[in-house]
Amino acid sequence: MAKVTPRTPSGFGEYLPGDQIEFNRLMDIIRSTYEKYGYSPIDTPDIELSEVLLAKGGGETEQQIYRFTRGRNDLSLRFDLTVPLARYAAEHENDLVFPFRRYHIGKVHRAERAQAGRFREFYQCDIDVIGSDSSIIDAEFPAVINEIFDKFGFGEFTIRINNRLVLNGFFEGIGLREVSAEVLRIIDKMEKISRDELVAELKILGLSAVQVDHVLEFTEISGTNDEVLQKLEDLKVTSEQFQSGVVKLRELVEALRTMKVPEKRFKVDLRIARGLDYYTGTVYETTLNDLPGVGSVCSGGRYDDLASHYTNTKLTGVGISIGLSRLFYKLREAGVIKATKQSLADVVLMPFGDEQMPRALKVASLLRSAGIPAILYTEPVSMKKKMKYADRMGCKYVVVIGDDETKNNTLAVKNMHNSESKSMTSSQLIEVMQREVSE
Repeated sequence: MAKVTPRTPSGFGEYLPGDQIEFNRLMDIIRSTYEKYGYSPIDTPDIELSEVLLAKGGGETEQQIYRFTRGRNDLSLRFDLTVPLARYAAEHENDLVFPFRRYHIGKVHRAERAQAGRFREFYQCDIDVIGSDSSIIDAEFPAVINEIFDKFGFGEFTIRINNRLVLNGFFEGIGLREVSAEVLRIIDKMEKISRDELVAELKILGLSAVQVDHVLEFTEISGTNDEVLQKLEDLKVTSEQFQSGVVKLRELVEALRTMKVPEKRFKVDLRIARGLDYYTGTVYETTLNDLPGVGSVCSGGRYDDLASHYTNTKLTGVGISIGLSRLFYKLREAGVIKATKQSLADVVLMPFGDEQMPRALKVASLLRSAGIPAILYTEPVSMKKKMKYADRMGCKYVVVIGDDETKNNTLAVKNMHNSESKSMTSSQLIEVMQREVSE
C-alpha cells in the first residue's frame, strides 16, 4: 500500500509539545487578565452563513474567506472575531446586559498568501465593550495591555494612542474632508514606506503641496504626552471633531495615570491612524521596544456602530485584539521564547520493576491529589534510558522506587537541575513541590 506523506496545508501550523506549552502559557495569561477585568467569555461557530458573515460586503474580504456550499447552505469560515461579535450582539440583544464586556479567544481563517509570520489559520484574542461611550472604558484597554505584556516579560513595550476625531477634524480644517478616509489609510502606512513614497501617494490623491506639508507637519508633532496635547490645543483648530478628540485624548491620558499605568509605556502618537474604515474614535497600537521588527503586537480602537447590518439598534463599542499566533511565531523566531519542557509534570516516578509498581501507583495518586502533575514511567527499560526520558521531558525531579524504598517506605528523589539526591517520604516530597509552587 502506498504511503501518504504526512504534512499540513501551507499556512496551517501546529506545535510540538514544548512549544504548545509555551503557547498555552501565554494564552492563559491573556485569558486570566481578561477575566480579572470582568470580561465574560463567549464562543461562536467557526462556520457562519455567508450572507451573515459578508453582510458588509467588500471585495478584499470576500477574496480572503474560505467559502463553500453544503446542501442548500452557503457557508464561510470566520475571518476575524469582530464580525461574529456583531452578529452575536444583534442576535442576543435582548438577553445581554449592556454595557456588554466580552472576551473571545479562537481561531480565524483567511485564504491569503501564506508567508513567514502570516498564517491562513491563526488565533486571535479579543476583548470588546459594547454599549458605552465612556473615555474611562477607552483607558481600560491600555491598562489591560500593560498588565498582559508585563506578565509576558518580553521587555519594555509602548502602547501608542491617538483619536480619529483629532485626525479627521484636522483634515477637515485644511480642506480634506472628502478624502479624509483615504488620507488616513496612507498615514497608516507611514512607517512602512519612505517619505518620498508617502508624499507621492498624497499627491496622487489630489493634495496640494501646502496640504501635504500640513499633513506631514501634523503627524510629526512629538514630545511628552502633555507636550503633544498642548501643541494640539495651541493649533486652534476650530473643528468640533478636532476639539472633542483632543479632550478625549486628555481624559484618556489622565485616566491611565490614575490607574498607575507607567507613563513610559503609553504615548500619544499622531501617526497611529488604523486604516480600517469602522474606527471612529480612540485607536491603539502596541509595539515591543527591543523587537521593532515584530511590528504591532496588539491593536484596536473605538467604533460608532458595530451591528448596523443586523439591527436598527446603534451599538457603539471599543476593543483590542492580540494576534497570538503571529506574536508567538515572531518571538520564537527571535529566540525570545524557547521550549524547555515537553510536559507540565515536574515529577517522573520510576519503579525498578513490576514489584514496585503498586507503590509507584500509590505515590502518583498522592501527588496528583495534592495538585502536583506527575508521570508514571511504565516501560521495562534500563535506568539509563529512564533517566534520559526524564531529561528530555524537562522534568525537575526523578523519583526512583526500588526494593529498599519499598521496604523503608521512602523515595529516592533526584533533582535533575542540580543532580542532588535525597531520601524522603511521599509527604515530604509533596511539601517540597508545594513550597516550590508557592515560591
